[in-house]
Amino acid sequence: MASPEPTDQGTIARLYRGIARIRRVEERVAAIYPTDKIKSPIHLSIGQEAVAVGICDALRADDTVSGTYRGHATYLAKGGDLNAMLAEMYGKVGGCARGKGGSMHLVGFEQGILGCSAVVGSNVPVAAGYALAFKRRGRGQMVACFYGDGASEEGGVYETLNFAALHKLPILFVCENNFLAIHEPLNRRWAADRLTERVATFGMPARRITSGDIFEIRTAAAEAVAAIRAGAGPVFLECHTYRWREHVGPAEDYAAGYRDRADLEAWQAKDQVARLAALLPEDARQTIDAAIAAEIDAAVRFAEDSPFPALEELYDHVYA
Repeated sequence: MASPEPTDQGTIARLYRGIARIRRVEERVAAIYPTDKIKSPIHLSIGQEAVAVGICDALRADDTVSGTYRGHATYLAKGGDLNAMLAEMYGKVGGCARGKGGSMHLVGFEQGILGCSAVVGSNVPVAAGYALAFKRRGRGQMVACFYGDGASEEGGVYETLNFAALHKLPILFVCENNFLAIHEPLNRRWAADRLTERVATFGMPARRITSGDIFEIRTAAAEAVAAIRAGAGPVFLECHTYRWREHVGPAEDYAAGYRDRADLEAWQAKDQVARLAALLPEDARQTIDAAIAAEIDAAVRFAEDSPFPALEELYDHVYA
């Protein structure tokens, strides 16, 4: 069940800025992509923003997140530099990976962004290793590890869940369940839709959130974070969500026949960006929107003005 709407305008404004910023950035990226200025494939988070913002709002600045190839929302929600993100997509030296990683490899250690990975499920064991380091360091830091329902079918994910539970690692596992592994719906991949129950068998608290409600996600994340910091070990949240655009690229793909537009319309009817906007006074919302638009315009200019990496950098940072 969805959580009650808060009356604290500061909380609403903060969450709205986070979720609207991601949406507008993604929409601008989708508009730019056909021009070929963006040099890497893009996996848009449009429709899925509430999960990243709800989770990251409960974290501390010195906590770390680990994301997937659909990681734009995770990167921005944790405070990633927008200039560096867009420059990375353009393949420019001002990018967060100096233009060498592209959209699927966003990273920002200063903001606590461990990095996104293009290999399904591969970020999960890396995130657990970071959590182990945090536990040994003893400063109360933790990791939030995001992965999709497709990654829940990778063996390394289950090995990591077991390891994390066994060693009581300070890590919050977040499954962004959009019901799709590329073009294959979940009901064609699993005989039973019991993803949360499977994780619970490792002895960690596991909760399913089906509403897509940003306040419910934020509350669940805050409760999980408090338990993790108290030393209880890992927690798992399965958050239902839905991507509005195609798997990779800026367009729609409902004519492809693997999903129904009615599903999109059901999720659009409870769009959290529109919901939060309606909870704000009009002048407050307009002020936030104007600031977001100005930031995006500046980031696009930064990306376009930044040079490409020099040829001499081709072999830098190559270790294998």
